[in-house]
Amino acid sequence: MPRPFDPETILHLPLMANLATVAADGSPRNGPVWFIWEAPALWMLGDASSSSVKRLAANPACAVEIVDYDNAGGILRHLGLRGSATVEPSDPARLRRLLTKYLGPQSTWNPWFIDTVARIDAPDGRMIRLEPESVFTNDVSYFRTGPELASGGDSESR
Repeated sequence: MPRPFDPETILHLPLMANLATVAADGSPRNGPVWFIWEAPALWMLGDASSSSVKRLAANPACAVEIVDYDNAGGILRHLGLRGSATVEPSDPARLRRLLTKYLGPQSTWNPWFIDTVARIDAPDGRMIRLEPESVFTNDVSYFRTGPELASGGDSESR
């Protein structure tokens, strides 16, 4: 009994996404990613040496799954984005917006993390861009109550 919802309701939350790619031997791979939605595309972290970036350069087919789950609150919303990704040079301003989404104000960022992992101004910085060819949503936030007691199927009440 799937219930669709507006993807925008979770695209701006600081949730983890899973990026699924295809390895050279055809086997699936996936990994967690932080993302920012700047319509009409999902942007994810990467760098020239990352395995996801290398796989996407060879085969751009991918899927991204984002789940908004709050067991106690009875929230379970799934968003699936599918298509062909591109690997783009990093845009420091966009990367700062992405990091702010997850880390809060720049003044509170851990310098070690920024210098070692996020590397805002790294010359080999890359961002993965997915302009989805298909989008799937499913709100099953009634998993505790049953659909008749769900908030009218209105997942925007959160």
